[in-house]
Amino acid sequence: MATCWQGLWAYRLYLIVFFLPIFLLPLPILIPTKEAYCAYTIILMAFLWCTEALPLAITAFLPTVMFPMMGIMGASVVSTEYLKDSNMLFIGGMLVALAVEHWNLHKRIALRVLLTIGVRPSLLILGFMVVTAFLSMWISNTATTAMMVPIARAVLDQLHGTPTGTDAEEGRNNPAFELQEPSPQKEETKLEEKDNKQDGPAPPVPSESRAQRNEEQLRFTQGMSLCVCYSASIGGIATLTGTTTNLVLQGQVNSIFPQNGNVVNFASWFFFAFPTMVILLLLSWVWLQFLFLGFNFRKNCGLGDQMRKQERAAFEVIRREHKRLGPMTFAEKAVTILFVLLVVLWFTREPGFFTGWGNLAFSDENGNSMPSDGTVAILIGVILFIVPSKIPGLTQEPGKPEKLKAPPALLNWKIVEEKMPWNIVLLLGGGFALAKGSEESGLSKWLGDKLTPLESVPPPAIALILCLLIATFTECTSNVATTTIFLPILASMSQAICIHPLYVMLPCTLSSSLAFMLPVATPPNAIAFSFGGLKVTDMARAGFMLNIIGVLVITLAINTWSIPMFDLHRFPSWAQSNTTGFCGVSQANVTTPSP
Repeated sequence: MATCWQGLWAYRLYLIVFFLPIFLLPLPILIPTKEAYCAYTIILMAFLWCTEALPLAITAFLPTVMFPMMGIMGASVVSTEYLKDSNMLFIGGMLVALAVEHWNLHKRIALRVLLTIGVRPSLLILGFMVVTAFLSMWISNTATTAMMVPIARAVLDQLHGTPTGTDAEEGRNNPAFELQEPSPQKEETKLEEKDNKQDGPAPPVPSESRAQRNEEQLRFTQGMSLCVCYSASIGGIATLTGTTTNLVLQGQVNSIFPQNGNVVNFASWFFFAFPTMVILLLLSWVWLQFLFLGFNFRKNCGLGDQMRKQERAAFEVIRREHKRLGPMTFAEKAVTILFVLLVVLWFTREPGFFTGWGNLAFSDENGNSMPSDGTVAILIGVILFIVPSKIPGLTQEPGKPEKLKAPPALLNWKIVEEKMPWNIVLLLGGGFALAKGSEESGLSKWLGDKLTPLESVPPPAIALILCLLIATFTECTSNVATTTIFLPILASMSQAICIHPLYVMLPCTLSSSLAFMLPVATPPNAIAFSFGGLKVTDMARAGFMLNIIGVLVITLAINTWSIPMFDLHRFPSWAQSNTTGFCGVSQANVTTPSP
């Protein structure tokens, strides 16, 4: 019997893929309407995404097969949903992020900030959180965590006195840093290690003191591991390209409400989400400090104490690693300039509170900017393939003095092929296809009619309940899949009860990034868990309270500064045009509570 259950478990994914479509067949057979056909597709994809019986990107292809065969949409119409402007924004942003990673610019930023903040326990956690969150705003949270964890490990080794004697004083190179990819322009750089004798054995320490010290070190290690993975997830919410769920929201809004006037762009998202991220990051730091260090602020920050030997060694490790990078090369400076240019162009294209360059130079007949954030991102991405990585000039190939060679560009296609997450591009497209199919089949209207009774519930209560639901759901499934499934439903609900669609879509998108409780919830959590010293209960205990804090901060944001930013106190005309019903004056002016 045990062998039978083992066999079923071993083949569980095959069984899910085979029997799930059959189990759901009564829905389209008993209700032969386009709404039921679309619902069948969405439910099937939702279960496949949650169980990951098929790769997420392969599941995202199902609309291209099922919608044409069910008579919902033509194949050419479905296919165009897979490469929309949000996909181009993601691709362009990733090209810049890959260039930053390739030339180790992110590591230089991280080490520089850590040197500035210092290595006192409380400030060290804050420093790692600030650095990780900032980097995660621009590059993948997985890549950020993978870079920061080895740095944290090296610093902890020095703080806990792993190297002794002169090695500690000199801040000897820690092998944990070797997990990082060497900078391409410095691969030949090697540092000579000094041969020093070890100091004599330390005086014996009482067993009780040693046990207490080991417990404190373990708790500090746990706090450092969690602060990196949590801040990577928190930092991603600050920018439109910081995490894929933000792009899912932008794409869904543009697909479901095509007349929205580009209400969600890089600038508007940043001014809404950045304060949210800062507040959540600081509260997370306070919570982690309380949980793992206690609330002895004077001790944690080292006020009034001289820098201990281990702390000096840890600081020396960071300093030496920063010194190993050497001065900034031409490639690093060029990538920095292009990165800053990209951010400036994003902010000034169509900011809303003054006329942007997109409105001035490239406007349509209505005065709207024709270039999008994706246009700017692709432009900078293309320039990365044009600008050389060294000051232009001919160099000789090693071993072939007679053959001259031009320097390589800042980015090449081989790097893009290896590191670009093409599965996310397809996953985004699958979500947009589902949203379009829901609208074309009439499923959105049907859902809206069924959700009309929610009109009697106060909007803040609806937003709070939905945030808690999404935060719980995203712990056990992909956050991209979560937003892809829920956002079209929330759009239909907002139209049915005549509240601003962004009032429920914005907080639920942010809540999908609150995956703090389980190692399998996000790749950063898994990386931190593999670092060691953590149990699932440790992560669940810390993450549960962070989920609550996150939901409360998001609720604060959506009910305060986001109201004037997105005009959330009125039901917008661009949402009215997509409904068959009509939100009258009394309904259209439903207001959310002021702060």
